[in-house]
Amino acid sequence: MAGRWRDLGLAALGLLLLLLVPVFGAPPAIRDFIMFGMAYGLLAMSLNLLIGYTGLVSFGHAMFFAAGAYAFGLAMQSGKFSIPGAFVLAIGFTALMALIVGAICVRLNEIYFAFLTLAFQMLFYNIILGWVSFTGGDQGLMGGIPRPKFLGIDLADRTQLYIFCSVAFVVCIAILRQVVTSPFGYTLRMIRDNQERAAFLGINVIMVKLACFVISACIAGVGGILLTLFVSGAYPNFGFWTTSGEAIFMILLGGSNVFLGPLVGTVILRLLNDITVTYTSHTELVLGIVILVLVLGLRKGPLDLLAERWENRRQAKAQAVRDAADKDAQAGRDA
Repeated sequence: MAGRWRDLGLAALGLLLLLLVPVFGAPPAIRDFIMFGMAYGLLAMSLNLLIGYTGLVSFGHAMFFAAGAYAFGLAMQSGKFSIPGAFVLAIGFTALMALIVGAICVRLNEIYFAFLTLAFQMLFYNIILGWVSFTGGDQGLMGGIPRPKFLGIDLADRTQLYIFCSVAFVVCIAILRQVVTSPFGYTLRMIRDNQERAAFLGINVIMVKLACFVISACIAGVGGILLTLFVSGAYPNFGFWTTSGEAIFMILLGGSNVFLGPLVGTVILRLLNDITVTYTSHTELVLGIVILVLVLGLRKGPLDLLAERWENRRQAKAQAVRDAADKDAQAGRDA
């Protein structure tokens, strides 16, 4: 219980720090970078619930990112929904789609699961491209996303939009944290480490995986909604396989074994991308070299490396204390 209150306190502190950014007059470019990072951070964090905690590598997670974006954008362009109503509708649509796709995919393991999720993503991507009258095809949802006021909140104002995105982002991170520290989260780890033993202990592995799949999809859908509000549109590349690949890179760059590792990886990748775009025209080449150096050199995310060293140091200190206690006890017996 103390751990839960500590996590909620840290979430509140994180939200406070985000809200202080506009208070101290940060330039619009900084706020835009943070909002962009929050959207993709939710994509990476939600994917790590599958990869890092359940052992399910999905190559098609971006379809839920796009599903949330398109469902929200289409609902708002219809003029029949308020922003909260469209938000709920988009999450509901994403959850339903994840339930259908997940019911098929989670019965498979390892590479079969990975490529089946990729197949579903490419199917969804081609539906977006082909249904031009509904989705706008390769042009995306044109004409902008209406942002009517609700509860006195005007998302047409960039500062209020930033605050709204910050609150939604922190709430999602807090939900993910509660999931991974709950008994359900430890069940996911058990499935990741030894699926057969989990089944032997009476755990319904398929249902647990499916629940995890739906939760991660919904969080990714929220990320898509935030990006839709930020760019005032939804585009096919949201659901392309390269977007899923970027999310996997973010996890690799930050670390999959530390809760906030994917978020750190998101910041690293966005910074690398912005810097290389500014100073060179060979963006993909530079990014590829940097990623190779980090992955092959460290062989784990920076936070994973720091966490490992911290744990090794803690164990060394504990062993030193035990050795000293044993020495004192032996000296007492000799006396």
